[in-house]
Amino acid sequence: MVAHVARLTAEAVGQEHTYVLTDDARIRSVVEEFGYQALMTSSDALTGTDRLAEATEQVEADLYVNVQGDEPMLNPASIRQVIETKRRMPNLVANAMTQLGPDEDPHNVNIPKVVANEEGRMLYMSRRAVPGFKDERNAPEAYWKQVCIYAFTRYELCAFATFGRKSVLERSEDIEILRFLEIGVGIQMVKVAGGSLAVDVPSDVVVVERAMKERGLV
Repeated sequence: MVAHVARLTAEAVGQEHTYVLTDDARIRSVVEEFGYQALMTSSDALTGTDRLAEATEQVEADLYVNVQGDEPMLNPASIRQVIETKRRMPNLVANAMTQLGPDEDPHNVNIPKVVANEEGRMLYMSRRAVPGFKDERNAPEAYWKQVCIYAFTRYELCAFATFGRKSVLERSEDIEILRFLEIGVGIQMVKVAGGSLAVDVPSDVVVVERAMKERGLV
């Protein structure tokens, strides 16, 4: 799965700019076997974003893109969209989102749902089905889910990491990007094409593998 994500990321940004961050020598071994670069980080990183903040000490860049390793069906074009948005809006963190598919349940707590304003600025993200509604007539026409592609500056990553702990909302929802909201950093959501399925729990593996075979990705 990690090798698939590394390949898709390399298609978007080039293999020379693609790194897999890990604290596990077994993962490093597999990554290097497939010809990708691995960076070893500490084992006490609170989140993947904290791990990326740590990696900025080893890799210097004008911006950093986090593509989480549990989404082996990502479209490289979506990664490029997030990068382009970040370059246009350098003072905002960029994060991808897409509509939930017909077979995805908005009440599934393994899927973070996004609430953004009409300009795409993130207002909140929750594992609950949001936005809520009082009257069935006002139910949302669609729910939006987070796609785990993010773009940051080094300054934003440092601010995130130096907070030193998970924020209250971040810990409650178990959604790390909420820490940025709590420290006053805005987030621009980027609408990307659907079809990406994440492996959040072991039972997702069968579903994702079947979808990948149907689309000729394996």
